[in-house]
Amino acid sequence: MMVSAENNKKGLPEGLWAKCTKCEQIIFQKDFEENFMVCPKCGYYVRLNSKERIKFLTDSNSFKEINADLKPVDVINFPGYKEKKDSYKIKDAICTGEAKMGGYPVAIGVMNFEFMGGSMGAVVGEKIFRLIERAIEKKLPVILVTASGGARMQEGILSLMQMPKTSAALAKLAKKGLPYISVLTDPTMGGVAASFAMLGDVIIAEPNALIGFAGPRVIEQTIRQQLPKGFQLSEFLLKHGMIDMVIERKNLKDTIIKLIKFFVFKTK
Repeated sequence: MMVSAENNKKGLPEGLWAKCTKCEQIIFQKDFEENFMVCPKCGYYVRLNSKERIKFLTDSNSFKEINADLKPVDVINFPGYKEKKDSYKIKDAICTGEAKMGGYPVAIGVMNFEFMGGSMGAVVGEKIFRLIERAIEKKLPVILVTASGGARMQEGILSLMQMPKTSAALAKLAKKGLPYISVLTDPTMGGVAASFAMLGDVIIAEPNALIGFAGPRVIEQTIRQQLPKGFQLSEFLLKHGMIDMVIERKNLKDTIIKLIKFFVFKTK
C-alpha cells in the first residue's frame, strides 16, 4: 500500500514510501519493489494487480496484450452494476496476451483483484477462451495467474457458464499436448477455484494464499465444526495433495521457466 501525503501524519511524500498493510512497517518503495512487494519484516504478500504481476513474471517489454477492448455488458440489468463496472479505470478483471519468459514464448493471462474482487464474468471467460484458442493456433504453453473471489453475481447464469466454457477450452488444449500452468495467488475462491484454476498440468501457489470454494466461516456454519488450523491456505492444500508446489514470489518466474523448458522445449 502506498503512503499518501494526505493520510500520512509524518508528511512523507507520496510514492517514495510504502506501508505494509499487515504489520504497518514503513518501507522504502524501491526496496519494496525489489523484494517483489513482499514485506521484509513480516513476510506479508501484498496483492499485485495485473500490470505489476506481468512486470515481475515476463521478460522486459515482451508482453503484448490481446482482446484489450472487451468490456462487460449489463445483460440482466442488475441494479447498480453498470455504474459499478464503469467506475473502474480498467475494463475487467483479467489481462491476457503473449509474452516471453526466459526467452520462451507463452500465452499468459493475469487476473486483477482490484476490479470487483477479480470476479469472473462473461468477459473474463471469453478472454481466457480466446487466449487458449490462440495458444493452440501458435502452439504456446498457457500460464494463468488467478486472484478472484469467484463468479460475478451481477451477471447471473452468464458468469456460471464461464466455468464449463474455460474448462472445455483447457481440455482442448490438453488434447493438443500443450501445457497449462496455473498460478494461484491470494485469494483464489469460488467459481474460479472450482474451474480453470485447479485444472493445471502443474498447479503452483504463492505462500499463505487463500484457496477454496466457500469461505471458512461459511463452511464452519454449514458443518457446525471447527476447521483445522490453516485450512484453505496454500500450505494446507500442498500437504493434502491439492496443489503441486508452493513457491515464493521471488522464485516464481524461474520456476515457471523451468517447467516451460521441460514441457515444451526439452527436445530442442
